[in-house]
Amino acid sequence: MSHAGREPLRLAEQRSLPLRDQVAARLRHALVAGDLRPGEVLSAPTLAAEFGVSATPVREAMLDLATEGHVSPIRYKGYRVIEVSEETRRQILQLRRLIEVPLMVQVAERGVDEGLLGRSQELADQSVEAAAAGDLVEFIRTDMDLHLGLLEAAGNEVAVRHVRSLRSMTRLTGLKDLAAEGRLVETAEEHRKMVRALAARDSVQMEELMNAHLGHVSGVWAGEDEPGIG
Repeated sequence: MSHAGREPLRLAEQRSLPLRDQVAARLRHALVAGDLRPGEVLSAPTLAAEFGVSATPVREAMLDLATEGHVSPIRYKGYRVIEVSEETRRQILQLRRLIEVPLMVQVAERGVDEGLLGRSQELADQSVEAAAAGDLVEFIRTDMDLHLGLLEAAGNEVAVRHVRSLRSMTRLTGLKDLAAEGRLVETAEEHRKMVRALAARDSVQMEELMNAHLGHVSGVWAGEDEPGIG
């Protein structure tokens, strides 16, 4: 076990990315899943040892996370994980609904090329497989890649950048319990439904799916009760 009694962090296989980006992505996933707790102090040497890399890319990644508002610097010690308040979580979800739902509806109305449709199907399948295996890091990665990839098809780079940041600020501490209970697959299957709606250019179905999917962010994915789930 490592600092604060948690399991050591490991890098995913993303060799096409610079180490700085690999470390930053893994830390964001750990924050979302609740592996890094509010108030926990992170040091570059300790994290570097966990990841099996030098301290330099870790320090660079921590600067990125500090700029994004996930951690705050502590002189001579490292960085402290910032707590996201309930009100902030509510505001994040509100913004995500305002941005993501209409853009996904727009993408469904326009349709996408076969390449993006195939890639989306692959990510949807991978997310279900990760959910079934209880691999939260992979589940969060595929969920992020699927949604951002489709949002990019809307052609609004500013929206994609902000949604990426908002998603990284989300805390989905209920994922561990759902995975342990075998219930994460239920919501992961919604990814496949989204791809089917996309293929059918069914914007009404896409809107319903997106609203339900985002409802999990403040519901079961966050460890809270949710109507119709459970």
